[in-house]
Amino acid sequence: VLRDDFRQPPGDVVVAAGEPAVLECVPPRGHPEPSVSWKKNGVRLSDKDERLTIRGGKLMVASTHKSDAGVYVCVATNVVGERDSEPAELVVF
Repeated sequence: VLRDDFRQPPGDVVVAAGEPAVLECVPPRGHPEPSVSWKKNGVRLSDKDERLTIRGGKLMVASTHKSDAGVYVCVATNVVGERDSEPAELVVF
């Protein structure tokens, strides 16, 4: 089972360059419990980037760069399939 509705979709975030940014997402209820990954501008984010941490549903950017700005989507995945959240924008000024 994987419901359609995200319990908490990510919201837009505005930060100054160099500041940390946190995008929060609570995935839809599912069985088994869905895992969360993130896409930026349609491309799945790699957990190889040291500045990024994905824990639970949170995407944390340790020190934002101008290049981190963009449209982020939270992706919930389990054996049934995957659901994309509404997009959230990260603005870095």
